[in-house]
Amino acid sequence: MSTPIEIVQIDEQKAQLLSDLAKEIYIPHYPYLWQDGGVNWYINEYAYPVQKIESEIRDPNNLHYIAYLNQKAIGYLKLNINTTTKSFDSKSTIELERIYIDINCIQKGVGTAMMNFVKQVAISYHKKELVLKAMDSAEKALHFYKKHGFQVVSTLRLPDEIFTLIKPEFRGMFVLSCKL
Repeated sequence: MSTPIEIVQIDEQKAQLLSDLAKEIYIPHYPYLWQDGGVNWYINEYAYPVQKIESEIRDPNNLHYIAYLNQKAIGYLKLNINTTTKSFDSKSTIELERIYIDINCIQKGVGTAMMNFVKQVAISYHKKELVLKAMDSAEKALHFYKKHGFQVVSTLRLPDEIFTLIKPEFRGMFVLSCKL
């Protein structure tokens, strides 16, 4: 019998926990993307500083969750209730901006539990579509998304002027969509 995954929405008091967890989880997944110093810039200055997470949590369009297995934080989610992704209707589309799982918990049902949770949240907000962006080089993640009903609908490239520390050949992304 497997232990159920518990997914809990967080508030500003958990911003430090989320910051620490996000930094720990991100590093093993995407080190190949970055030039020297890039990972540290991304996790400490761009994506996961505590102040940025606190600000995101205060934004009523954002929902942040931490996933627990046996009371240990092993993953996190960030949803944008009204997507900002171009060519999607914000009233009917929710955006899964982040879904990350501890590398030691991959292939243990955690991702499926988290994705099912995301779909239920989307439905509770009366959304008809779920959209996300993924690195076009992230083969395992792309396989996971496609397994859960997502299809590639467009491509984009991370802005060179912001993401100077990502190797240029890895700045491509896919936009994926899933009808609910």
